[in-house]
Amino acid sequence: MNRNDLNPELREDAKLEPTIGLLELSSVARGVEVADSVLKEAAVELLFATPVQPGKYVLLFTGSVQDVRSAARRGAELAGTDLVDQLVIPQVHEQVVPMLRRKGGRISGQLDALGVIETTTVASSIVAADAALKTASVDLLDLRIANGLGGKSFFVLTGSLSDVRSSVTSGASLAGSRGQLAREVVIARPHPELSQHL
Repeated sequence: MNRNDLNPELREDAKLEPTIGLLELSSVARGVEVADSVLKEAAVELLFATPVQPGKYVLLFTGSVQDVRSAARRGAELAGTDLVDQLVIPQVHEQVVPMLRRKGGRISGQLDALGVIETTTVASSIVAADAALKTASVDLLDLRIANGLGGKSFFVLTGSLSDVRSSVTSGASLAGSRGQLAREVVIARPHPELSQHL
């Protein structure tokens, strides 16, 4: 299995979206050049392309599996040694892209459990979030990438304690296998005020 084509065993009720690809570079200038080449290589839609801390550049794109793989391959070749991390996820979970575009909602009130996974790259956080969401019935409260985090990324899940534990185990295991897990925690019955500050 290609390490960039990650699609764990799916729950039957998991809601899926099209394929996404992400390239994370250590150079902003090279990132802009790569974004242009990705768009010229295949019929993909650029969801965002932006500088992130610390001086990196991230581009996220979507399209058919074949087009996304082709665009990611071309972008990675052009990036060369400036490539920090990359991913291609066929059938990404439906909660991932809206949260990346800051269209997700917040949950208030008493939560049964919270899970937090922190990673050292943007791509590893998205891969881990996708795996966690596909493992059990949990909701994504937040997904933050790089800015204000010294280049790290993290996401927060909620659901029943057993589902959160399963999801965090799955996501953390995947990030760990990439050598990019910073930390993971599961909090049972978090204080109601905590969710307002995540």
